[in-house]
Amino acid sequence: MTIRIAVVGALGKMGQEVVKAVIADKNLELVCAIDKYNTGCNVHNDVTVESDIKAAFELHKPDVAIDFTQPDTIFENIKLYLNLGVKSVIGTTGLSKEQLNEIESLCKEKNTGCFIAPNFSTGAILMMKFAQMAAKYFNNAEILEFHHNQKKDAPSGTAIKTAELMAQVNSNFKTGNVDEVELIKGARGGNFDTANISIHAVRMPGFVASQEVIFGSMGQTLKIRHDSINRECYMGGVIMAVNYVAKNNNFMYGLENIL
Repeated sequence: MTIRIAVVGALGKMGQEVVKAVIADKNLELVCAIDKYNTGCNVHNDVTVESDIKAAFELHKPDVAIDFTQPDTIFENIKLYLNLGVKSVIGTTGLSKEQLNEIESLCKEKNTGCFIAPNFSTGAILMMKFAQMAAKYFNNAEILEFHHNQKKDAPSGTAIKTAELMAQVNSNFKTGNVDEVELIKGARGGNFDTANISIHAVRMPGFVASQEVIFGSMGQTLKIRHDSINRECYMGGVIMAVNYVAKNNNFMYGLENIL
């Protein structure tokens, strides 16, 4: 059965890649494209850009919405999708734990699926899993994440998810550190205080998305790093999530749960 897809944020950098991936997949059909810019612009065949999500969904009746938009609008977007009975795959980060809990409750109430992932790259998921494995053997670790300078939230959802996974197996990653004094506030990064992990966020032109987890102990360091060279690397994971959510009505957070 063909899955009818709406792409929200279709003209953004990620949105354009999603549109191409949907068009290329024989099991998916692009039925509408949503963006706040260039309304009426042709995207593919007879699909043109629309700006009103509710009106577009009621007209085109998509099965799944794929949304890579902005942190300041994503929460309201997801609630709208669920209230309209449209399943969704969400790649925008910046949602709080309270918001995620509310979304999960709404999924149950509406019996409609929603798949949220901080990162859709299989390599990045493996990097996070490897970091969790290493965390059992090291009591010192820090996370450095690098993104383009148009990313609004910091640290990244991937860095937070990595820290959460590491914290599941180790409760303190600053064992043996002296009491620190920051001469410039923030010099030691943000502290993921569940397990005392310093997270450093770099925002600079030239990066797509990269993350390095550094572990240390007496006489050795271990570095686990993943680099996204372009946005195509996320599309395999996005399609996996679409196929999953099309068949399931539950809330899911993290691509690692279906790998």
